[in-house]
Amino acid sequence: MKNVPPPLDAAEKQDRLEEFRRRCRETGELVTTQRRVVLQAVLDLDCHPTADQVWACPAVRRARISRATVYRTLESLVRMGVITKACHTGGVVRYDGRTAAHHHLVCLRCDAVLDISDARLSALPVPDTSAFGFEITDFRVQLRGLCRSCRRKEEGS
Repeated sequence: MKNVPPPLDAAEKQDRLEEFRRRCRETGELVTTQRRVVLQAVLDLDCHPTADQVWACPAVRRARISRATVYRTLESLVRMGVITKACHTGGVVRYDGRTAAHHHLVCLRCDAVLDISDARLSALPVPDTSAFGFEITDFRVQLRGLCRSCRRKEEGS
């Protein structure tokens, strides 16, 4: 496996914010302070944050955005296609500021979620789901195991 994407740089974050503004214009949604600040927090965290991690961000706290508003805003940003949900086995939803096709490594011990881009994973054939009446709109592979840190802890004990 290879190609773990680097953290988003300032230009990429600015592009994502501009894409958000464009989508708001296209859909008639308002560019609210809450949406902008919450999106910026997801992009700044760049770690597949939970809603509570977003809520704990200093910028979100300074803007006095309530926890409930953070939850609603994250779901709104997902519906708009500005962020995605990084589904995994942990007990809470994780959000992903990277909407381009990529896959995830998920640690079964600490719930860490890491991005991975690999052409072989992207080339996997998608099964025909028409018999179920299901239309696939996104395709992401999730590989589960133990991250480096958890493996080291396990080896050390």
